[in-house]
Amino acid sequence: MTTIAINLPDDRLQRLRETAGRFGITIEDLVRAGIEQLLSQPDETFQNAADYVLKKNAELYRRLA
Repeated sequence: MTTIAINLPDDRLQRLRETAGRFGITIEDLVRAGIEQLLSQPDETFQNAADYVLKKNAELYRRLA
């Protein structure tokens, strides 16, 4: 596992502390969860293609249901 360091303004660090405290987790776990959520989101291009196909074929899907 690799460690990274980032610079944050004091107000952002305080917000991270407060948010992590509300969840009862460390700042590191909170940041890791945010990164995981960001990376697990589908690619925007794929999402746009899927939305297009669903919209284009909506009537067909309704009749087949």
